[in-house]
Amino acid sequence: MSGLFSPAAWTERPGRLFARLFGLDAALLQNVVTEALTAGGDFADIYVEARRATSLHLEENLLKESRENVALGAGIRVLAGEQTGYAYTNDLTPEALRAAARVAGQIASGPARVTIEKLESLEPPSRYQFEQPAALADLRTKNEFLFAANHAARAADARVQEVQVGWGDELRLVLVANSEGEWVDDIQPLLTFTVSVVAQRDHQRQVGWKNLGMRAGMEAFTRERALGLAREAVQQAATLLEAQPAPAGELPVVLAAGASGVLLHESVGHPLEADFNRKQLSVFSGRLGEKVASELCTVIDDATLVGLRGSLNIDGEGTIPQRPTLLIQEGKLVAYLQDRLSARLMKLAPTGNGRRQDYSCIPIPRMTNTYLAAGTSQPEEILHSVSRGIYCKSFTGGQVEPAAGKFTFSMHEAYLIEEGRLTRPVKGATLIGSGIEVLNNITMVGHDLELDRGAWTCGKEGQGAPVGVGTPTVKIAKITVGGR
Repeated sequence: MSGLFSPAAWTERPGRLFARLFGLDAALLQNVVTEALTAGGDFADIYVEARRATSLHLEENLLKESRENVALGAGIRVLAGEQTGYAYTNDLTPEALRAAARVAGQIASGPARVTIEKLESLEPPSRYQFEQPAALADLRTKNEFLFAANHAARAADARVQEVQVGWGDELRLVLVANSEGEWVDDIQPLLTFTVSVVAQRDHQRQVGWKNLGMRAGMEAFTRERALGLAREAVQQAATLLEAQPAPAGELPVVLAAGASGVLLHESVGHPLEADFNRKQLSVFSGRLGEKVASELCTVIDDATLVGLRGSLNIDGEGTIPQRPTLLIQEGKLVAYLQDRLSARLMKLAPTGNGRRQDYSCIPIPRMTNTYLAAGTSQPEEILHSVSRGIYCKSFTGGQVEPAAGKFTFSMHEAYLIEEGRLTRPVKGATLIGSGIEVLNNITMVGHDLELDRGAWTCGKEGQGAPVGVGTPTVKIAKITVGGR
């Protein structure tokens, strides 16, 4: 494993590195894929991954946890109709890979139904601009960021009682080859930084948190960024100490640009994933070409953006995202988020949204960077149009049912709107509704699209995947607000 993550090795293409260190050349990869289809099947692929990650956690002015993890393995998949056979191993010898291929191939029966194409190397784009992978950087520098943020948070407000700071990084070397003759590799960096504080006044305690996530190198993170995130977390906690209970009822809600885009991710993005739709488990199933939203709504999933947390050169099954995926165009549903299996069954093209947590997991349709496109309204004009409502800046989480499209979300930082202006912070507010209701009740969309750089991780079927969210300022004419 040491040879995989030496200072010089990460500059070498993973395909060449895996071939040099483990003999995983084109001939062996093609042999393994062929072995996987000896019992039949429609498609087979092999996914090889080497991963190094660091995590640090500071609490009570002490570095409580420091971890370095490495992983190496391969997963082999066979598709036969709607069925998936999968096996994985952390032994990259030819014998172990062929054995895993035979196990995965047991999902099929009968003679091979496809011709194995000769592997040809594909050249992926470069959407991660980095010089030094954070996973290979010195731990002392990372520690300095944690302690600097801790000191800044405690110094910013005497009411701060607790501070937690976290650092996470990862470097993945990935190789994918399949029975259609595609052979592609990628080097994937990831960096996250999180600050959480608890402020107390009398017997009231409130939490503020800020985080940063991006596909970048160590050079992209600075002490100034650490200090800024710490102060923003303290400011949020201090604001919430002044918050009053939120009103309840059917009210207009204004979503702030940026992080409040997580509402779109959960309530609209997941129901647009192709596996839910081909199984008729989504409120959007069978509705391609239909109007599902206000004509002001254009929803996009875009893995091609440079450096964002959800950006990809290749997805988890080797597909290269070529362009943004337009999901809803001016209110009309035009596409789903496709992996290879769903695309094959629905007779549509893959969109580069087949994602997996690691080599032990099968790829499934997932979002990358999902956002609502900018409109033409001025943000101030949107706010002024509301006589009484709620302005939501960030959420803490929620629950969504893709089949019904219904959701419940808890607001974290929110404000009361009175006569077109923000008057005071409120707490305890929830949003209750459905994705389609929200989309159809959007009456104003700002020109101020903001792609949030938070450390978002999306969960589905037990797998986590880094994603990005975003939105401009948006007015929802009416939605049920739970409060006092």
